[in-house]
Amino acid sequence: MIGFLRGKVHAFSNDYVLLDVNGVGYRIYFHRPELLKVNEEITIYTYQNVSENDMSLYGFRSLNEYDFFVKLISVKGLGPKMASNMLAVADYETIIEAIEKEDIAFIKSMPGVGNKTASQIILDLRGKLAEVEIEDETTKDIFEALKQLGYKASEIKPVLKDIAKEKLNEKEGLKKALSLLKK
Repeated sequence: MIGFLRGKVHAFSNDYVLLDVNGVGYRIYFHRPELLKVNEEITIYTYQNVSENDMSLYGFRSLNEYDFFVKLISVKGLGPKMASNMLAVADYETIIEAIEKEDIAFIKSMPGVGNKTASQIILDLRGKLAEVEIEDETTKDIFEALKQLGYKASEIKPVLKDIAKEKLNEKEGLKKALSLLKK
């Protein structure tokens, strides 16, 4: 499997980039052409899709976006083309927020996503996508303690941002987090 490619942008269109990697041109489905410039040296993280009739590469500018794409295509009935089309309409953070808030109307507004698929996306991914950036040991300990108490990462993330600003110790931080989570 090809994990990433580093090379120069040879050409691009609305849905793909042609990347020159040491004289070999790779055609990669890429949903964000506004990020590209011809002859620019870039790294694209790739997902290789192999099926009976096709072998394709899907490209992403960040590992977070790649990881989200992989989780998205794990949903029953949602393939790489549909997932790529979703990411062409909205960035992955916006889609994650919609999933966490169970905003079925927003998810249904994505190209090719109907009511059944939107419901399946929420069912399969809600509570599994929130990424928490843990900067120090105190915050990490508070996060782990709250998870042990049954809180979801999506609930904890906003609270940790508030606590990190105040530079509280672990005991004070946990106490404040619990009071914020009860509201």
